[in-house]
Amino acid sequence: MKIRFTKMQGAGNDFVVLDETRGRLGLSAAQYRFLADRHFGVGADQILTVRPSPAEGIDFEYVIHNADGCEVQQCGNGARCFARYVHDKGLSAKDTIRVQTQSGVIAPRLTPDGRVTVDMGRPRFDPAQLPFDATGLTPVPQGLGQKWPLTLDGQAQAAPVFIAIVSMGNPHAVQLVEDVDTAPVQQTGPLIENHVRFPERVNAGYLQIVDRGHVRLRVFERGVGETLACGTGACAAVASGIRLGLLDSEVQVDMRGGRLTIAWSGAGTDSVFMTGPATTVFEGQIDIPDTLS
Repeated sequence: MKIRFTKMQGAGNDFVVLDETRGRLGLSAAQYRFLADRHFGVGADQILTVRPSPAEGIDFEYVIHNADGCEVQQCGNGARCFARYVHDKGLSAKDTIRVQTQSGVIAPRLTPDGRVTVDMGRPRFDPAQLPFDATGLTPVPQGLGQKWPLTLDGQAQAAPVFIAIVSMGNPHAVQLVEDVDTAPVQQTGPLIENHVRFPERVNAGYLQIVDRGHVRLRVFERGVGETLACGTGACAAVASGIRLGLLDSEVQVDMRGGRLTIAWSGAGTDSVFMTGPATTVFEGQIDIPDTLS
């Protein structure tokens, strides 16, 4: 089966974008994995699919598959690329669109400077909403938030890591580190991602605070591994830092792929807003095998 695709990136987080506005491609999990494969396919952190409006008042449906072929609830950097794609392809002339995701409706907006701002919705800190099994754990309060002790498998003699948990439509566990360059992302990221207390797995964030308006961040993403940038991870990290009393309401987040601007008032009823780049890299056509394992 031959399909057309667009390769895009937002702050180094890269995507294959598929247009299903005229009909479903009917891809399997194995075929999504093939597309994401950097040796045999196109190569991407996630596959983004544009589908027609599923309901009145909604412009498009936004479907996300990780590189492992699993469908996930949300992807912030992908949302910016989604908005850029539908605008550049003439699928919508609106500067702001309403998009249905698995976790709710988001509203990406094209800005005059060429970047895209996304209303990412409210952060949620209730363990049940990630979900996170907090049975038998006592959190450490800080500011208006709290940090949870997490003992990692294979490190029973080591001190637990302390994580702030937050859902941005997908689950995140954020820990403070002195220096992201030396943080053990590759060693502990998989242990946190697959920890038994996160039954749906989790994105592991490593947050270095430079000052109250500037942080550095690395994220080991669920089903992907470490990526150059993670939009929902940036939102989760900043929301956690604000709740812990460490950050102001607007923060510049530097990741290995670039910079995002994250803003949140700190009020539980208010949305987090993310602003950053969205760029088309190239377009092409690929022949996907009909049978893959």
